[in-house]
Amino acid sequence: MLSPEAASDRAAALINRARRAGADAADAIYSADASESVSVRLGSLEDVERSESEHISLRVFSGSRSASIGSSDMSDTALDELAARAVAMARLAPEDPYAGLAPQELLSKAPFPALDLDDPAEPSPAALRAIAEAAEDAARAVPGVTNSEGGSASSGRGLFALVTSHGFAGAYATTSHGLSASVVAGEGSGMQRDYAWRSAHHLADLPTPDYIGTLAGRRAVARLNPGTLKSGPMSVVFDPRVGGTLVGHLTGAISGTAIARRASFLLDRLEEQLFDSAVVIAEQPHRPRGLRSRPFDGEGLATTQRNLVENGKVTGWLLDSASARQLGLAPTGHAARGHGGAPGVGTSNLHLAAGTLTPAELMADIADGIYITELIGMGVNGVTGDYSRGASGYRIVNGELAGPVAEFTIAGNLLEMFRALTPANDLEWHRPTNVPTLRVDGMMVAGD
Repeated sequence: MLSPEAASDRAAALINRARRAGADAADAIYSADASESVSVRLGSLEDVERSESEHISLRVFSGSRSASIGSSDMSDTALDELAARAVAMARLAPEDPYAGLAPQELLSKAPFPALDLDDPAEPSPAALRAIAEAAEDAARAVPGVTNSEGGSASSGRGLFALVTSHGFAGAYATTSHGLSASVVAGEGSGMQRDYAWRSAHHLADLPTPDYIGTLAGRRAVARLNPGTLKSGPMSVVFDPRVGGTLVGHLTGAISGTAIARRASFLLDRLEEQLFDSAVVIAEQPHRPRGLRSRPFDGEGLATTQRNLVENGKVTGWLLDSASARQLGLAPTGHAARGHGGAPGVGTSNLHLAAGTLTPAELMADIADGIYITELIGMGVNGVTGDYSRGASGYRIVNGELAGPVAEFTIAGNLLEMFRALTPANDLEWHRPTNVPTLRVDGMMVAGD
């Protein structure tokens, strides 16, 4: 894999080709990744995978027309052809008054923040297998576990470089490590499955295989013999491993792209009190070792810490340059890029700040409610905010977790859910979006 400096040089060389081919402006992205994973099942080796990829993409502008093209062929001949073809495509594209590179005066400049995303540790396949086996062994040792879907361990390395024709050049490397276990409890038609997983940039930040395996086993056993629910309004408590999806619905609704298209349930609600005044949702793109940390965005603008929700109100939209131009605003450093094409909008490390109550205190006055550990389906309307998803979890009876329940649906409207949301104090930092246990009163439950 190239060094970050060499990756920037390769992207810059493609920009030069595009300018020689007649592009008025351009940006280029070089990305590469290499990963290895080992899976075991019932103590035997199940699968070993190794993948490597290298990709370069070019976006060119001819006036207000643009085109994007990419290739995994890095030969000089292929890149010459790629640049010429991109310019020819741009000249035939429709005009877009909002297209263009990010404002030059807003470009981020080196030195970029050091985020500690690159771990020198590189476990061997044998070490990955040992970790995966240990996680599965711990899960299978939990009383009540009867079968296994396997344990898995992985390690990878990635590289991202962005260069623009108007003065930006930046690159950074990342590493990733993952560990998971998935097991089955019970017999016959009463079997239940659950899992545990964790990922991190640094191997040292992963929990032990025993922790992951034991957690997966206990979760599976706890789901045995689920009951059913009667339909009606109830208080719903979201486990932290699913509660982050509520923040995801919020960020989708405040995306500049959704606002510019007038396709968001938060349209014209920028000054409205959406949450309790104590609720804060923050973004920390420079958090060391954060799973979504990044020193600059997909257009070369600086990423900055920001409260997306403060005093219960949204503080502004998430804007790339195109949506910012369409709305007559300044971009906010939230452009996100994949292998190619125009930027979209994306966030970095998010968290919903912890409240003051423990989870037990949060549930103490719930006579009859539900604790959700799994959500199923994607029944969320981003235009109206209507929310309906299948779920499973546990009953809450007189403030205590009771038996497991399954095969029911929870429904509401995100505006009402946000207003009724109360966070507990158990915030942990190991996901891209981190939330504590969340309580939402007044949701409709459809069971029997």
